[in-house]
Amino acid sequence: MPEGPSLVILREETSAFVGKEIVHASGNTKTVDLPSLEGQPIVSLRSWGKHFLIELPHTVLRIHFMLFGSYRINERKDKPPRMALAFADGSELNFYACSVKHIEPDLDAAYDWDADIMSPTWDAAKARKKLRAAPAMLACDALLDQTIFAGVGNIIKNEVLFRIRLHPLSTIGALPAPKLRALVEQARQYSFDFLEWKKQYVLKQHWLAHRKSTCPRCDIPFSKGNLGLSKRRAFYCERCQKRYG
Repeated sequence: MPEGPSLVILREETSAFVGKEIVHASGNTKTVDLPSLEGQPIVSLRSWGKHFLIELPHTVLRIHFMLFGSYRINERKDKPPRMALAFADGSELNFYACSVKHIEPDLDAAYDWDADIMSPTWDAAKARKKLRAAPAMLACDALLDQTIFAGVGNIIKNEVLFRIRLHPLSTIGALPAPKLRALVEQARQYSFDFLEWKKQYVLKQHWLAHRKSTCPRCDIPFSKGNLGLSKRRAFYCERCQKRYG
């Protein structure tokens, strides 16, 4: 599942499509009237968390890549697209195995931009306040809560918890203030590290915990499990990642 930094890259890669008129729309989506898109120009391309937003004059298309979604720019995969947008100059945007939906055009009403981990308006104080209001929440669930950390996914979760030496089954209410602050700060910092590493095609080379078998600090096997309410895969060290609560 693409995480927030990957959506920023998609937004940057597609910026040249803003202002172009859709001349043909096709695909196997059942949730969008594709012919109605033809003749409409792209007003803006935005991202929020794991959502890619295509703003048209009277509607917004929300694309969520789910677990296996992907896209191609000016090229195609050897499989039917969920939605394909073609333009007069021969350029095209193709989306695969994703969710495509119409949403209300008032994006400022639909989205809390301060919760987007990659947004320039990201509000760390607001994130800490939301966390303090959920003292029983587990750290592994907190990082995946899109109302608090929109854009954080399982890779970032595992790497942030390892980076700040926090056990994924720690409860938020039991965290000392400095550890809570580190959780919030590193969620954002690691997301921007992720962005730079992905642009350089070296992201996996920097993984210390995600999908790893041995703790690089303690040289002992990592514990693994589908933890928390989210049941997402966790990789963690029982020795150096302290459990609170």
